Amino acid sequence: MQPFPDDFLWGVATSGHQTEGDNVHSDTWFLEHAEPTLFREPSGPACGSWDRVEADLDLAAGLGLDAFRFSVEWARVEPARGEVSVAALDHYDHLVDAALVRGLRPLVTYNHFTSPHWFAAAGSWLAPDAADRFADQVDRVTARIGDRLQAAVTLNEPNLEQLLQASGKLPPEAETLKRAMLDSAARAAGTERYYSSNVVPADVQDAFCHAMTRAHRAARSAAKALRSDLPVGVSIALADERALPGGETHRDARRAAVYDHWLHVAREDDFVGVQNYEVFWHGPDGEVVPEGPRNGMGSSADPSSLAGAVRYAHEVSRVPVLVTEHGMQTEDDTERAAFLPASLELLADEVAAGTPVLGYCHWTLLDNFEWIFGYGPKLGLFAVDRATLERTAKPSAAVYRDLVATARNHSRGSARVVPAPA
Repeated sequence: MQPFPDDFLWGVATSGHQTEGDNVHSDTWFLEHAEPTLFREPSGPACGSWDRVEADLDLAAGLGLDAFRFSVEWARVEPARGEVSVAALDHYDHLVDAALVRGLRPLVTYNHFTSPHWFAAAGSWLAPDAADRFADQVDRVTARIGDRLQAAVTLNEPNLEQLLQASGKLPPEAETLKRAMLDSAARAAGTERYYSSNVVPADVQDAFCHAMTRAHRAARSAAKALRSDLPVGVSIALADERALPGGETHRDARRAAVYDHWLHVAREDDFVGVQNYEVFWHGPDGEVVPEGPRNGMGSSADPSSLAGAVRYAHEVSRVPVLVTEHGMQTEDDTERAAFLPASLELLADEVAAGTPVLGYCHWTLLDNFEWIFGYGPKLGLFAVDRATLERTAKPSAAVYRDLVATARNHSRGSARVVPAPA
């Protein structure tokens, strides 16, 4: 394996709603219990991570990592409009300190899809004051923990709905059910409309894109106002789009529709977060699915997809890349254990070729709540018993641990490609 820079971050990514449990004041919780609902099952206790912060950080530190990505749940910090929970801020303050004690540099996500119920009932990101309300949240969070952060992500995958629609990952009837769920939620909330950022109807996706762009910029300004040297960026879902002979037009149209807006926005930022899980092939007549291994999403399980996505992200954004998520959905952990080293070896080649990459965060630490798909998909390095919430390491956890140790040994004395965030 080619050496990574000495200051390369090795981490794992998590998110609050998917792991903490009982996020009862959030929009996602409300939608999970709507009738009808697009969600396969409610999140309930999730992984119980709210009460297991130190134990989960021990798992990450035990892998020899030096970075931990987490999200602050806005619905916990501001459960009702204008009502700020000091206890919730204390919790995240403790998380940051506990991470640092274990040698894990904190990477925060200010909004990982979920928002407060009151925010969704007011129109979510389409509300006239949405960007200001989000900036207020970023301000209060940064005021508490910003001095100890390694980097900050404003929004998680604001382009996810466009990617799902363009790639046909959801059947047509899902769009109908999505609208029925949101209409039902609006009636139950006694409001005209109800939205959540990862269940956006097709007819308002463009409006959401523009609104979330304003929110991202407002959040970045709020964070920078309190700590000007804090590296801030946005993380986007980015498949590796490839063209077979004659498929360039289709490939480029996909890129323009799904990624390029946010990659151009990222030119204003310190880095762009890349979240890659798949490769899509385009022929003269559109997308084609070649023969070969598949992941749990039905996509080609191609280890080279990460390097390809990172390369494209940097070429368009012109800023360094932070791999904020990458992994493999599979029930068979031997597939993940083989996929990881192959992917990271090709990423190392990409870094050696000159693409600036700040670090890599594997998705995810624990088998967790995967949104509308519930607890079915498995992407964790640790299995979670749904009855007891006990964590059990999978073979891939040891594989990742050994990969990180080997990468560190190889990188000692290598040239520094990208300066470490302050």
